[in-house]
Amino acid sequence: MLGTGAAVALAATAAGPALSNEQPALLGDRSALAASPIGASPYLYTGWANPPAPSEVMNATGVKDFTLAFILSDGGCNPAWDGTRALDGQDKDAIDEIRAAGGDVMPSIGGWSGNKLGEACQDPQSLAGAYQKVIDAYDLSAIDIDIEATEFENEAVQDRVLEALKIVKEANPGLRTVITFSTTASGPNYWGKRLLSRAAEIGSNVDVWTQMPFNFGGSDMAQDTIRATDALAEQVKSAFGYDDAEAYAHVGISSMNGKTDSGEIVEQAAFQKMADYAKQKGLGRFTFWSVNRDRPCSGDPSSCGGIDQQPWEFTKIVAGFSG
Repeated sequence: MLGTGAAVALAATAAGPALSNEQPALLGDRSALAASPIGASPYLYTGWANPPAPSEVMNATGVKDFTLAFILSDGGCNPAWDGTRALDGQDKDAIDEIRAAGGDVMPSIGGWSGNKLGEACQDPQSLAGAYQKVIDAYDLSAIDIDIEATEFENEAVQDRVLEALKIVKEANPGLRTVITFSTTASGPNYWGKRLLSRAAEIGSNVDVWTQMPFNFGGSDMAQDTIRATDALAEQVKSAFGYDDAEAYAHVGISSMNGKTDSGEIVEQAAFQKMADYAKQKGLGRFTFWSVNRDRPCSGDPSSCGGIDQQPWEFTKIVAGFSG
C-alpha cells in the first residue's frame, strides 16, 4: 500500500520449519483477537485523497475500527506519519475522534513508498524502540507492519522486522501484531514463503498474516483471492504446525476496492464473495484499501474507486465481518 502523501493510487509488489517452542499453537483467545482492531478495520489515510471524517463513516456503515496509514521513518530511526507528521498532530486527532465514537485503531507501519523504519533502524532493538514509540503514543492494542518493496525483498530487513516484533510482543503483553504483504494469484512468492519460515524459526509470534491479493493480473478477483488465500493458509500451516482451522485463523485478506493499479476490477459482488469466504473459513482479518476510495467519483480520481457505487459500500461489507 502506498506509503507517502502523494495523491496517486496505491501500488503493490507483488515447506517451512517446525513450530518454534516460542510460538503458541493458536491465537490464544480468538475472542480477544476479534475484539481487537484487527479483524475488520479498513484502511484510512488521513494525509491523502480528501480523507473523510471517520466518525461520519462509522455512523453511516457500522464499522468500528480503522487501520490508519502510514507510519514511516522521519529520515532516521524515528516514526512519523508519512515520515513528516508528528505523532501528536492530525492523526492523533483522528484517533481521538474514532475512540470517542466507540471504535479503535491500528496503525499501519510501512507501505509501498517512502522511507521505511525497517531499513532506517539498523538493528532489531532500535526498530523495536521505534515501534514502541508508536505503541506508547496511542496506548495501542495492535499494530500492522505493511512490509513491501525494499523492506520485503531483503533478507536482513525481513529478519530485523521479525526480531523487532518479537521484542515488542514480549514487552507488551496482549499486543496483537499483523504483517501485511503482497502475493501472487497462486499464493506467497519466494519472499512471502521466506518471511513465514523465518518467523517460525525466530518465534516472532505474529497473530495474522495478511496478503494483498491484487495487482497480479487477475481476471476473477474473488476466485483468485480465494485461491491465493487457501495457498497462504497451507504455507502458514506448514511453517507453524497448525491444523486447518488454526492456519486460517492466522490468515487475512486485504483487498482493493474498485480499480487496482494494474487495471483489475474488484466489484462489490466479488468483494462480498471474499467476505463470505473469510467468514466461512474463520479468517483472522478481512479489510481493504481504502476508505478514502470507497465513494463515487466526483473529480479527484484518488478519492474514489473508479467504479459505479454508492458511498461506503465496501466499508459496510467489512463492518459485517467480525473475525
